[in-house]
Parts: sequence; C-alpha cells; structure tokens
Amino acid sequence: MLADQPFLDVLWTGFLLFLWVGWVFLVVLVLMDVLRRHDISGWSKALWTLAIVVVPWLGVLVYLISQGDGMSQRRLEALEHSQQRAFDRSQPPAAGNGAGAADEIQRAKALLDSGTITAAEFESLKQRALA
Repeated sequence: MLADQPFLDVLWTGFLLFLWVGWVFLVVLVLMDVLRRHDISGWSKALWTLAIVVVPWLGVLVYLISQGDGMSQRRLEALEHSQQRAFDRSQPPAAGNGAGAADEIQRAKALLDSGTITAAEFESLKQRALA
C-alpha cells in the first residue's frame, strides 16, 4: 500500500503524525496541571479548561506563558512527594518499645546464622536496634 505513495508524502505524513501526538500530549499535560492545582478555585479551573477546549492553541499558549514556571514547580513537588511516599513505605515502622528492638535483633541473628551478614555487622545492627 505504501509502495504507491511517494517517499516525501510518507515522510511528511509521519512528521505531521509526530506533531499531532506531541500536541495531544501537551494539551493533556496542561489539562492535568490545571485540574491538579490546589491554589485556584473550581471556577478558575473551569475557565482554563473551557479556554483550552474552545480555543486550544490560544488557551494552551496563554496557560504556558502565564503558568509555565508554576507548572514545572508543581510537577517537581509532586515528584518529590511521590518519592518520599515510596521511601516511607519501604522503611520499616519505627518502634519505640523493646519488642521492636527485640524483633530487629532476632532478624539480625537469623541473618547472621544464615551467613548473610558477619558478626561485626550483627553487632552494629544490634547496637542500632538498642539505641
């Protein structure tokens, strides 16, 4: 089927498809930023969304010019927040009682018995659990 099309027509179609996908990505990115904002009211969100849907080129361009710096800052904060949540989930809960320290020492002893850690590492883990 593509054999009937001149090469430059296929190349131009691919270029236009690339631009269209980029445009859709940009519109979705701007709409996501508008709807995730907590510093503007619902009416402002509705007006920005309406502007982007009714006059897409102008709406997206004005939003990027006026809110571009805030957009990148909000994205960076959301990324940091999600990384912090992932880190917090990966850490065991801190126990303030002796049972938590005893459990940590028991796990360290199991690691020592299995040969995973050395005696020095076991002592270090034990001291940290008791601290």
